[in-house]
Amino acid sequence: MVQRVRKAVLPVAGLGTRFLPATKVTAKEMLPVIDKPVVQYAIEEALAAGIEEFIFISADGKEAIAEHFSPHPALEKALAEKNKDAELKLVQGATLPPGAMHIVKQPAPLGLGHAVWCGWKLVGNEPFAVILPDDMVLSKTPCLKQLIDAHAKVGGHVVAVEDVARDQTNRYGILDVLSDDGTLAKAKGLVEKPKPENAPSTLAIIGRYVLDPAVFIELDKKTQGAGGEIQLTDALNKTIGSVPFHGLRFEGKRYDCGTRVGFVEANVAFGLALPDMADRLRPLLQKLLDAK
Repeated sequence: MVQRVRKAVLPVAGLGTRFLPATKVTAKEMLPVIDKPVVQYAIEEALAAGIEEFIFISADGKEAIAEHFSPHPALEKALAEKNKDAELKLVQGATLPPGAMHIVKQPAPLGLGHAVWCGWKLVGNEPFAVILPDDMVLSKTPCLKQLIDAHAKVGGHVVAVEDVARDQTNRYGILDVLSDDGTLAKAKGLVEKPKPENAPSTLAIIGRYVLDPAVFIELDKKTQGAGGEIQLTDALNKTIGSVPFHGLRFEGKRYDCGTRVGFVEANVAFGLALPDMADRLRPLLQKLLDAK
């Protein structure tokens, strides 16, 4: 029987240089999409998938993330006194239960693999999720739940994948596919950011993973890969053969909030998904498109 996935690692130590000066004193994960910070969408997705513990791999200057998910007695008291029940519910809904949140400081930006390694002691010897908040997924079933459901059937490593244009393979970890049923693709290898002419496929890993703890053994070797960083893809690649590896074509649409255009696109898409905004937003968007 496959062990249940209870814990999630969220690497949030990045500087957010693409969004300067907005991220000069504000964590990029706290930038809002509509009325919630990007990182809150990730937490809500994980909660809906049954995740119970959240391990934030953080850095100096990111304290606002932990504060956002902690109780805020003064604000809650003020809202209660003014009978702002709806607003109070929103504030309390963004608060994680006691003991559910852990903060680990990454001493230096040494790569995604190193960030995941930093959570090893808190994860322990059990399967776990990795969520990159920059990747937002709008779907009927939470993307992470889709991965966890697939993991319950096949075990090992299960990652979210999507087909990308061949000229974009150098931006992603790419699967070398052994077999593919149209939903689950079994991989015989992975390549980190290959040139288009060298890419074994166009099936790219996005920011959702369910991983076997065996990956920590490889990450602990601190082997440097592309860009001189410790790459998660490299460590996963070394476990293939002893640990099954599958890419899941998830239902939904991914938005890359790590880029300015992707961030704007996410705001529009998530706004259109809200019943109280969609009817007002559509004509405004059309007006902007028609403007000369």
